Amino acid sequence: MKLSQKLLLVFIFSLTMAYVESAVVVYLRELYYPDGFTFPIKLIPEKIIFIELGRELATIVMLFSVAMISGKLLVERTAYFLFAFGVWDIFYYLWLKVFINWPESLLTDDLLFLIPVPWISPVLAPVLVSITFISFSVLALNKIQSGIHIKANKISLAMILIGVILILMSFIWNYEKRINSVSPVEFLWTLFLIGLLFMSGGFLKTIFSANQ
Repeated sequence: MKLSQKLLLVFIFSLTMAYVESAVVVYLRELYYPDGFTFPIKLIPEKIIFIELGRELATIVMLFSVAMISGKLLVERTAYFLFAFGVWDIFYYLWLKVFINWPESLLTDDLLFLIPVPWISPVLAPVLVSITFISFSVLALNKIQSGIHIKANKISLAMILIGVILILMSFIWNYEKRINSVSPVEFLWTLFLIGLLFMSGGFLKTIFSANQ
């Protein structure tokens, strides 16, 4: 199968998976936020929280599974995972916009994830991460398709790891206070952008250091 065909199938999978995810969120907000989602976060039953945690974990497993099927080499599978994740994340917000006209803007605050602690940021932050993931994965997969060997060296991996850590820190810092704050919720944009630059630099170094 050609790369374009594989990417199209993974794209369709991620887009439709995002539809299902956003539909579930619509139902939850109808139950717990009938007047519209905003901070502070409302307390929900413990049973529902555990179901939500399971849903989030299932999402990652599904994305990982389609990546394992799509690629053969580790770097190829990683690229497909990042592509699927990026498409899923962006279309999750696009479907919510279609269904309930939310978010109001890219700077609207969102509760991104609950594992292992709540992640909080404006919608723009995960969208930028997803765009980075998609860009890197398409570049990497094109290189691999052309017979070019891609392997991240220690410097690239260190840059990516530092970037990921800084981005995660910007999402989860002081989460106990922020989850009970009133919108707009404070966000460490400087820390996030530094992390995004490190991660993007590591990805680019990996791509342009590839050998034929």
